[in-house]
Amino acid sequence: MEEKIIHAIEGPLNEKNIDLVGVHFGEEDGQKTLFVTIDSEKGVDIDLCVEATHIVDPIIDSLDLDIEDYVLDVGSKGVSEDEN
Repeated sequence: MEEKIIHAIEGPLNEKNIDLVGVHFGEEDGQKTLFVTIDSEKGVDIDLCVEATHIVDPIIDSLDLDIEDYVLDVGSKGVSEDEN
């Protein structure tokens, strides 16, 4: 399922200069969650996450993935310990 999502959203994100780092389906606080991790040369802020969400959400809905009641979480890859 994750590969199907990656193939569907990577191109549209790249068109907006948003790099797709990864997609992971898991659970957070007891809620099924689809994590979409992004990056950008200019960094990732809340506005970029919102823009990416508006790109990704309708694409995922159109894929008919047979998942219900999940949360879409679009965020940055964060800062690794090496970068501190």
